[in-house]
Amino acid sequence: MVKKYRFFGYFILTLGALSMLVPFIYMFCLSFMSEKQIFTSSINFIPSPFTLENYKYTINNADIFRYFYNSMFVAIATTIGQVIISAMAGYAFARFKFKYKETLFVLILISMMIPPQVNIVPLFFIMKQFNWIDTYWALIVPGLFGGFGVFMIRQWFKSIPEDMELSAKIDGCSSLQVFYKIALPLAAPALITLGIFTFITTWNSFMWPLIVTNSDFMRTLPLGLANFKGSFREVTDWGALTAYSVICCIPVIGVFLLGRKYFINDILSGGIKD
Repeated sequence: MVKKYRFFGYFILTLGALSMLVPFIYMFCLSFMSEKQIFTSSINFIPSPFTLENYKYTINNADIFRYFYNSMFVAIATTIGQVIISAMAGYAFARFKFKYKETLFVLILISMMIPPQVNIVPLFFIMKQFNWIDTYWALIVPGLFGGFGVFMIRQWFKSIPEDMELSAKIDGCSSLQVFYKIALPLAAPALITLGIFTFITTWNSFMWPLIVTNSDFMRTLPLGLANFKGSFREVTDWGALTAYSVICCIPVIGVFLLGRKYFINDILSGGIKD
């Protein structure tokens, strides 16, 4: 009976995985097809003939290298900043005792319940007051602080026994040394997972960069993709558009593959292994 339920579970998971993978695989195949083959009546996953013209057209007709640099710089800077800030705040909430600690933590949890769209207008005016519109500061700074990251890292630190930290303090380590020599290595799986979430979210962000950037020089890849699609007066080159989309997906897939060991095994297992 258990094997039947397990088989049924694997079957459902396989169907779910295929439902998400097939559109991406089809997009990847379309990027190597000619326009004539793309608009055939039947669905074909095999490019015939195989062509790289879509990628050549994309590189030559879109400032994709500039967009790629902007997205990569903003995503990396935001990820590093949020991981560092969340680690410090999470450790403080998990280990230290200070006035209004519980109240502040509740406020952080409440901030997670507020839709991000609600904060767009006040954030925009704050960026405008600082003269950060159309700069990297406006793209990076608002993403450095997140209630989810603080909550996640705090919960991880709470699950770690304090014995090793107490032993280190007895040996003469300061609180700062305990934090970066003991606590941070133990929290590596949670920090890497938070980094993956932050990188993917920042990389795929569209609305906020659209609001705070004015020039083509500061556009990120999602904005470039939206502009690359022809307006109503133009004919959209769907082959080149799929090639652009594949390029947008490559860094996200790479980051997930690099961190999948921690994301899948360590986080799901939970706890500290002796």
